[in-house]
Amino acid sequence: MEIRGPALLPAQRTAVEFETADGLTLVGELALPQDRVPLATLVTLHPLPTAGGCMDSHIIRKAAGRLPAQADLAVLRFNTRGTTSPRGTSAGTFDGGAGEQFDVAAAVDFVSEQGLPRPWLVGWSFGTELALKYGLDHDIEGVILLSPPLHRATDADLSAWRGDEREMVVLVPEFDDYLQPAQARERFSTVPHATVIGVDGAKHLWVGESQTRRVLTEIVAAVNPGALPLSTVWET
Repeated sequence: MEIRGPALLPAQRTAVEFETADGLTLVGELALPQDRVPLATLVTLHPLPTAGGCMDSHIIRKAAGRLPAQADLAVLRFNTRGTTSPRGTSAGTFDGGAGEQFDVAAAVDFVSEQGLPRPWLVGWSFGTELALKYGLDHDIEGVILLSPPLHRATDADLSAWRGDEREMVVLVPEFDDYLQPAQARERFSTVPHATVIGVDGAKHLWVGESQTRRVLTEIVAAVNPGALPLSTVWET
């Protein structure tokens, strides 16, 4: 079977719910390797819900569909407050990135309670803002930022990461609508250890199988490089 599009490789997939400190129930899914202990955990943060972002946004869905089998990773995806997907609707209402700090905290706490190893925050677009603003508050190994717009995350939020030893990997599409590679390198220069990767030919939404594979490859390169290269076929 060629691995592309909505391919679902073998994994343990469980519908989950967890509570925020301000009393909301968030819905999501935890995907684990089918017959092995995960080597690391991705806590995924989806794009802007008011623009259609949710736990089923395609890069996040494909990470959960492929990486437990391909790279021995646990993948938690969930809807932030007020966000709807086929899995259901998380309680509350969109709060522009403010109240969502409790959503990030609840997700990281859930991962800890499950005993899952080496958590990383993987944010896409709006999700990168949450990772940058609140990631420092949590016991994580690093952050992976896909198409960061740097709208809600300020230069002060970036500078707070200066001197922190946790990894920061930034994937910036050549033709991004909000922040392109040259601008990103300038903005992220306040975080000397940040690795900014410009991706030729890509756009903000990472459309197409070649872009999906590039993003998933860069995620695995940061979190479990021994699993590379990712296969493009699966023996059924």
